[in-house]
Amino acid sequence: MGQIGIDQANAIISGGLAKARELGLKPLSIAVLDAGGHLIAFQRQDAASTLRPQIAMAKASGALAIGVSSRQIGQMAAERPSFISALEAIAPGGIIPAAGGVIVIGASSRPIGAVGVTGDSSDNDEACALAGIAAAGLTAQP
Repeated sequence: MGQIGIDQANAIISGGLAKARELGLKPLSIAVLDAGGHLIAFQRQDAASTLRPQIAMAKASGALAIGVSSRQIGQMAAERPSFISALEAIAPGGIIPAAGGVIVIGASSRPIGAVGVTGDSSDNDEACALAGIAAAGLTAQP
């Protein structure tokens, strides 16, 4: 598989939102991007705050841009804050150094897209991203 299709993107979102309901989380926003960082699908739950679409997309976009999850970007930011700050200025889709942005890999173990989730704690955001990827029958980058 070379890319995430719209049906898979919607399945990721549905799976992520189902996990959020199961956990009783705050309103989430979920973005699914293709490997080039282009938005495929997005949903925002009722009462999600207004900046959430941009945050969700930046979590996913930053993961794709650097090649690691946004959780790992957060760890990098703790170790090398000047480097991550510099990247934020040049990354066209943004970078959010907090968990919730996960790369999706295809059969060749290469990225086919990414998911960004925001709205609750970063750990919960990431749990919903992972649940959505699994629900779509896809694989998250380790």
